[in-house]
Amino acid sequence: MAEPDIRKGMPAVKLSREEFEKRYRSRFVDPAFRPLQRELDAIVAAAWDAYSHSRKAPHTRKAGPGFSDPDYEISVDWLAAREAILEAQRRHDDAATQPRILIINGSARSEHTCPGEMSKSWRLVKIAEPVLAGMGFAVDILDLSRLTSEYGRQIHPCKSCVSTAMPLCHWPCSCYPNHSLGQTDDWMNEIYPLWVAAHGILIVAPVNWYHAPTALKAMMDRLVCADGGNPDPTSTHGKHADQAKALELKGWPYPRHLAGRHFGLVVHGDSAGAETLRRSLSDWLTDMALISAGRTGEADGYVGYMEPYATSHQALDEDREFQEETINVARALGNAVKLARAGKLENPAKGLAEPKPK
Repeated sequence: MAEPDIRKGMPAVKLSREEFEKRYRSRFVDPAFRPLQRELDAIVAAAWDAYSHSRKAPHTRKAGPGFSDPDYEISVDWLAAREAILEAQRRHDDAATQPRILIINGSARSEHTCPGEMSKSWRLVKIAEPVLAGMGFAVDILDLSRLTSEYGRQIHPCKSCVSTAMPLCHWPCSCYPNHSLGQTDDWMNEIYPLWVAAHGILIVAPVNWYHAPTALKAMMDRLVCADGGNPDPTSTHGKHADQAKALELKGWPYPRHLAGRHFGLVVHGDSAGAETLRRSLSDWLTDMALISAGRTGEADGYVGYMEPYATSHQALDEDREFQEETINVARALGNAVKLARAGKLENPAKGLAEPKPK
């Protein structure tokens, strides 16, 4: 095989000082900032300096022991995210700790912003929560609607480092924060440990235009590093594509950082796409080596099928069967986790090597 080259040729994206300042100042259009123009001038100048010198990670230290290049200057933001994941893994592996279930509300709808009303997904989350708590689990709830309703909550888009070379995708993701580009306040460094600590994951989501809601899909994309990602950024000295390609071609093991956890799914729609989305989510989780809680652990259906949106909550009130399906998903997931922790439910793929691990 020929040596891989690095393909380039996309249009330049570097801003002029004038355009940068125009965009940066657009954040301060509120009249409350008018008396602060002198202070803003100084802040804009500092921001331009960071941008023009591409200071992605302004705070670094030597990686130290345990890394392939201990002398590499690594982001302290990334090191903090790594330590949170390692601590979550220790809790997950401790047989003496209370088992944990992570319930994810995949809807972006919230009463605290434009829609003015809670989502049906949130209601289904709250139906499942006491079932799992009653089975003895510690329950964490990840409410992705906070991306649309809470100040400073963001999940930045995946930059698709995997498509250049798998080792370029670091675990946890090292693409953010990027201080020079203002790509900060990324929620994923808090979300990764929730997944790692969990013994079971339950995702509740609606169908949005035949697909996963934007908030849920953003999290899914950024979890790509959990499936084959490189836990040692010093091995590629940051984001050096040539080093990552060389490392992959030597033979990459594709570590499955979330393997063995069980999952359940509840997907609901109003006219189309529920089964398709449920299958897509199941395929995604299975590809990451998580284990389905079985047929009863995955539910899809329609609430208020082809009825007005305005009465959809009333439709859920009346749909006792779908509520019971949600309860059964929670029960099945809880049972699977309990059996697995007791050594009574073995992963049938345990010990098998994947001939094509990608």
